[in-house]
Amino acid sequence: MQGFLPSIHWLRSYKLSDLPKDLIAGITVGVVIVPQGMAYAMLAGLPPEYGLYASLVPLLIYLLMGTSRQLAIGPVALDSLLVAVGLGSLGLVQPENYIVAAIFLAFLVGAIQFLFGLLRMGFLVNFLSKPVISGFTSAAALIIIVSQLKHLLGVQLNGVSSFYPILYGLAQKLEATNVFDLSIGLLGIVLLLALRKLSRRIPAVLLVVILGIIAVYFFKLEGHGVQVVGRIPAGLPVFQVPTYSMELFLELWPFALTLALVGYLEAISIAKGIADKNDEDTLDANQELLALGTANMTGSFFQSYPVTGGFSRSAVNYEAGAKTNLFALFTVILVVITLLFLTPLFYFLPNAVLASIIIVAVIRLIDLAYAADLWKRRKDEFAVLLLTFLLTLLLGITQGILIGILFSLLLMVYRTSKPHFAVLGNIKGSDYYRNINRFDDKVEVREDLLIVRFDSQMYFGNANYFKNQLSKFIVKKGPALKAVILNAEAINYIDASATQMLIRVIRELHAKNINFYIAGAIGPARDIIFNSGIIKELGPDCLFVETKEAVAYYDNPKAISEIGSRLAHQNKGNRKE
Repeated sequence: MQGFLPSIHWLRSYKLSDLPKDLIAGITVGVVIVPQGMAYAMLAGLPPEYGLYASLVPLLIYLLMGTSRQLAIGPVALDSLLVAVGLGSLGLVQPENYIVAAIFLAFLVGAIQFLFGLLRMGFLVNFLSKPVISGFTSAAALIIIVSQLKHLLGVQLNGVSSFYPILYGLAQKLEATNVFDLSIGLLGIVLLLALRKLSRRIPAVLLVVILGIIAVYFFKLEGHGVQVVGRIPAGLPVFQVPTYSMELFLELWPFALTLALVGYLEAISIAKGIADKNDEDTLDANQELLALGTANMTGSFFQSYPVTGGFSRSAVNYEAGAKTNLFALFTVILVVITLLFLTPLFYFLPNAVLASIIIVAVIRLIDLAYAADLWKRRKDEFAVLLLTFLLTLLLGITQGILIGILFSLLLMVYRTSKPHFAVLGNIKGSDYYRNINRFDDKVEVREDLLIVRFDSQMYFGNANYFKNQLSKFIVKKGPALKAVILNAEAINYIDASATQMLIRVIRELHAKNINFYIAGAIGPARDIIFNSGIIKELGPDCLFVETKEAVAYYDNPKAISEIGSRLAHQNKGNRKE
């Protein structure tokens, strides 16, 4: 039970001295999550109250099952945009059908995350490289910002969720801009940025919301066309099984898979960052999948749409001094109070204020510094970032990230198919053997010996490359060559294709009266050498711990020490259990 419910561990050792800190942090997060939740629900195309519904049950589930002590989950901008994009493509006309689909989407996202957690597939997040994520989030941030411009301008723009169609639609309606909406939105952005710069402890979001409500109410701005949130139904969400159909499942599962992976990536990245700051080691990647999955699935039974870890709320929670997940209980209590008693206060909240909150929250996702650094240092990875960014803008969020991941994997495959292959020489006056291209005149190269180092695992993708490169070096040496030594220190795996290639190379060299030695093979590679038949072709006396021993043996077959021979031949097959 403690493995499935990590809260049992910290609740046993909970200190009453931590309660005030968790209480303050929970209230602080609650103050932020109420307006943010409504804003993000609006971004997702849902009524504002659904952002509050998503800030209840999922938080309690994560409190019990999560392994991060400061991660604040709930509605977030990126996931809300993905919901809008995914559901917008279905062409749902009726608002109630849209809501039903959003709730069922939360269940699907949770089910996928939970299944991945059971199968211990937390490693999947490793395939989302930093350039792909940076390009994707930067493009998504731009799409989010552009999608909120309609609220700043006070114009209607329905059924459009792609970057360029939104820009085109806004350009068509510039003449209808409401000066009051625009002024409120711009003032909200300026205040949020200024207050954040002044002090992060100031509840800037709450202050801007209060000022917006006061301005609309006292100056009767609704009469001037200012768009407001309007009536928010009071009361808590009731238990209800999500409505589903096979047709809806088939339409939603690609978006659910994308949301599941992106949401998990957001949560685990934030949680890791906070854990590193606290020098903690409580985070369990697979348990986080189970926790998020259960939170989303359970939340869907209480009208929640997909949730994950929020960067801004987690940062606020960390700065407020939260010690344990108990802070979430106080956040939920504040949201409950809001839903039961305070919803009438939000009637006059301008949509432009919610738009300003979203814009300020996501603008930090655009990481120009990282892109500039890649341009200077790693242009191939910059190309992946730029490609992901452009495809996300041009084709859409889901297509952008999936194609970005594909290109990132292709880049990895390309690199491993042509790894670093160095010719080594002896550094004069020492036992060290180093790359002759890096040490130039300090290295002594023998005409009768070819010493090479292959800096990668050997597999079907680079087996022919190894053979071709080795052949070039052998031809270059000419008839004086008597032996080849492979420094295998960087080879941690040899697959079946590479094994057969290596056996053929050894046979061909032996047929030409050229000896072949392997030096420095680590345990896993050594096991394969003995278990795959390479050792039979190589010969038991041609495996060495260090390159210098292989050279010494070539010069004098009696030079190898007994202990060196034992170490070189140690493998699982001859180890006594």
